[in-house]
Amino acid sequence: MTERYPDQWEADVVLSDGGTAHLRPIRPEDADLLRSFHERLSPESIYYRFFSPRPHLSDRDVEHFTTVDYDRRVGLIATIAGVMVAVVRYDRLGERPETAEVAFLVEDAHQGRGLGAVLLEHIAAAARERGVRRFVASVLPDNRRMTRVFREAGYRAEQRFEEGVIELVLDLEPTDTSLEVMAAREHRAESRSIQRLLFPGSVAVIGASRAEHTVGQTVLRNLLAGDFSGPVYPVHPTAVAVAGVRAYASVLEIPDDVDLAVVAVRADAVHEVVEQCASKGVRGLVVVSSGFGEVGEEGRAAQKELVSLARAYGMRVVGPNCLGIANTDTDVRLNATLAPTMPGRGPVGFFSQSGALGIAILQRTAERGLGLSTFVSAGNRADVSGNDLMQYWEEDPATKAVLLYLESLGNPRKFARLARRLGRRKPIVAVKSGRSTQGVPLGHAARALTLPDHAVSALFEQAGVIRVEDLSELFDVAQVLAYQPLPAGDRIAVIDNSNSLGLLAQDEAAALGLDVRPRVDLGPRADADDYEAALAGALADDTVDAVVALFTPPTIGGYDVRVPEKILRLAAGAGKPIVATYLGTEGMPADLRVPGPDGMPAEGSVPSYPSPEDAVRALAYVIRYAQWRRRPAGRMPVFDDVDRDRARVLVAEWLGDGGPVDVAPERAAELLACYGIEVAEGGAGVPTRVVVSEDPSFGALISFGIADETADLLDDRAYRLSPLADVEAAEMVRAIRTAPLLLGHRGAEPVDVKALERLLLRASRLGYDLPEVARLELNPVMVDGTGVTVREVRLTLERPLGPRAEMAPRRL
Repeated sequence: MTERYPDQWEADVVLSDGGTAHLRPIRPEDADLLRSFHERLSPESIYYRFFSPRPHLSDRDVEHFTTVDYDRRVGLIATIAGVMVAVVRYDRLGERPETAEVAFLVEDAHQGRGLGAVLLEHIAAAARERGVRRFVASVLPDNRRMTRVFREAGYRAEQRFEEGVIELVLDLEPTDTSLEVMAAREHRAESRSIQRLLFPGSVAVIGASRAEHTVGQTVLRNLLAGDFSGPVYPVHPTAVAVAGVRAYASVLEIPDDVDLAVVAVRADAVHEVVEQCASKGVRGLVVVSSGFGEVGEEGRAAQKELVSLARAYGMRVVGPNCLGIANTDTDVRLNATLAPTMPGRGPVGFFSQSGALGIAILQRTAERGLGLSTFVSAGNRADVSGNDLMQYWEEDPATKAVLLYLESLGNPRKFARLARRLGRRKPIVAVKSGRSTQGVPLGHAARALTLPDHAVSALFEQAGVIRVEDLSELFDVAQVLAYQPLPAGDRIAVIDNSNSLGLLAQDEAAALGLDVRPRVDLGPRADADDYEAALAGALADDTVDAVVALFTPPTIGGYDVRVPEKILRLAAGAGKPIVATYLGTEGMPADLRVPGPDGMPAEGSVPSYPSPEDAVRALAYVIRYAQWRRRPAGRMPVFDDVDRDRARVLVAEWLGDGGPVDVAPERAAELLACYGIEVAEGGAGVPTRVVVSEDPSFGALISFGIADETADLLDDRAYRLSPLADVEAAEMVRAIRTAPLLLGHRGAEPVDVKALERLLLRASRLGYDLPEVARLELNPVMVDGTGVTVREVRLTLERPLGPRAEMAPRRL
């Protein structure tokens, strides 16, 4: 029986060189594509695939390869610009239906681009969906490239050598290694695709108007004013030149290669322009044109068509409806934006979804003297997203800190995974708008979040993201991270020449939970030597981790202009961060700046804030991040008594073909027993509640809190992504505001916190292993000094829409 065409297997993918391809199931109408593909293959590639010369495919061969039932016989092809460049297929073995023979073939011109690896990922996922558990592959010993693809996939594999052929048997159950391999390949490919956008050798501006203050002319003039290192080609249907630069009627008439095209034409003309760019071999698009997803259904359809067309031809898209992109690298000097002001070179990478806000962001960045490495405004974020940029910035040596202005999260689970990895090396500071609604702006290719905002903040915190309240705080924190070292602890010294300023700083620090060392008030007559002595003492003090230096001019008389010089000299190489409130200035004032080669601040520059509270608040964010970074990543515990296979059988039996299903408590208890969780009567102590759920955006989640009306009213719940590491379970218990009730409040006996942590670890593993668990509530869970007792359980099962994002093959 032939299954229906499985359109869920279609995918756009990024290849190892940063280009893109489209993957889809093969169809009978692909016969001509297959013939042309085979004709372009080298004799060696044909021999490696068929073990014999086969220069031409017979009609019978073509029919056999293109006519499949999408169950026992499955084939996937990769196309670029509508041309077939690779194919993979599996055929079940008749006597062993859970085993299938797999083989794939990549056109010689496209070998080495990672097509084999990505095809194997997708055919393996399709096979698992159809109940195939293992692949068998026969490979000639000389075909080292093919053997390497199978061996490096990360699956459990067996190998034997028979009659001159290597036979590999792959167990298709995802392993930690296979998931790590897939993530590493995704990282390299997406990073490379962004690098191609940010380091073009040439740029075409399509829609470069001769009229002043138009979008096209603005981008063109900014490129020229920024002294872009490569050629710039204006494209105008009739003009001979635009802004004094020779123009071309279309991108196809440009005599040289074009790496990047900035598209600034009407929305209804963009499709034709993209087709021309595809024919020209353009590698990336920045679409500043509006009139797409933000204007309604028709615009959303055009936006989707734009991205599909671009990806089919190997191009990534920034936008549409975006401000543009910039790279301050001296070898590129790319300002392909609408912004009149571009900050100088610096160590901060900035991603902004809002095009309208982007101009103000860049203006404020420049006013503060904060330098950028790269800037991307994604607009409607139809393709390139913050996740892509984080992949790039992780490896970019020019970027020390990452700033994000987010209006939506396209793939929140992936965002958390990438942020947790990147945050261990480089800090991420984010403003997430829409706190009150959790909605999605018109045009964004993303779903609305269903979690309360404080839960989103908790998941950001788990991933190490510094989530700030607004743009002012974003810049406040960035100034410290860009130019000062991370603190070793939360002990701060306050040095001031105004008792009022010092008290404000001290009060703010105490309110934020920082450990304030004895304050040093130098008095209004303090000079540079006084500041030097006090600052040197604080930096040499092993009980001080950071310093807040406050300096305001005295009410009467002048002030010692040598003060900033002393602060800078001592800050150099101190190993402890110093922040200042210096004469009420904001940003990176020239007096406190270590000048770089281009006059921009260099490492060791001291940030200044208009008020002591701002300075302390910025420092507090950085201290909390440093604490997260020092914290051990923890380990995922292994429970030898967990029977995952039995649990899966139970879930499949209860769920059947329908759903959602509310499972009877006694049956739910049977499922819990598979994970070493017992449901029993009795128990005493503090009532708590544990909820495991499958969130449509974040995937497997677990929440914890006290089970009473007060906690419900305050929504006092801790949230984390599953599965939990041991340190995360410990943090979760202590994260709720009512945690003192568990830890011995007012002399009460502390509960068995370790037993509670073990329960959270087991429950989170259950939710992660079984995506069909839509909601599992353990309430109440009684906990006292002797252990925990799960009294009641409620369980709802529902068939998931597809595999978990981290289990699914990589796709855009």
